[in-house]
Amino acid sequence: MTRAHEEEVLARIAKGLVYTESEAAFQAPRRRTEQIFEYNHTPPSETEKRRSLLVAIFGSVGERTVLLPPFHAAFGSNVHIGDDFFGNVNLTFVDDVDIRIGDGVMIAPSVTLTTTGHPVHPSRRADFGRFSEPIVIEDKVWIGSNAVVLPGVRIGYGSVIGAGSVVSRSIPPMTVAFGTPCRVVRPITDEDLATRTAGHEAVPFGSSGGPEEEAGEPGGSVRIGRSVVRECR
Repeated sequence: MTRAHEEEVLARIAKGLVYTESEAAFQAPRRRTEQIFEYNHTPPSETEKRRSLLVAIFGSVGERTVLLPPFHAAFGSNVHIGDDFFGNVNLTFVDDVDIRIGDGVMIAPSVTLTTTGHPVHPSRRADFGRFSEPIVIEDKVWIGSNAVVLPGVRIGYGSVIGAGSVVSRSIPPMTVAFGTPCRVVRPITDEDLATRTAGHEAVPFGSSGGPEEEAGEPGGSVRIGRSVVRECR
């Protein structure tokens, strides 16, 4: 493949148009499969080695990053992570194009962030035909277990995505959203500053599975009016 052809394929990918496995094969050297395998088999005590591997795997990675193995990525080099990130086990990045994650983001177990989908008509899926659109997760977002974030989605600052959600459209900042498809349920307000606090009967949230889980209603839930809706576990 000539350089001009490579640039044409990259331009098509950037526009979210369909491209094939053969057309994109020139990008194979950017896959970090060996380093990801090594990271997933590195003992927890070897913190410096883990850190150096994350720097080698990702396009960029901030400070105080916690990523529990195993994790998986199509490339790794197209993932950009900010400071104070917590990612629980079985996090999957389908990063054929950029996945950009801000500061202070928490992601629960078995979440998939996929920038890539496939055409509906089978004839267009020949040679693994696909399209890709970037994902952006802004600062302070919390994504619950088993959620799937689809191509082209932006999740706004501070928002909470409930467990098991399929996020097919962008979510505005400072909102609680969950469901299949994922929809905004309510805003996050100053009333939430009193939740999960001793002596308060307020809106309990589920756990990210992170290192500072608090006690509360079993399994994690959100109270809306008189009903309790399972949310983030």
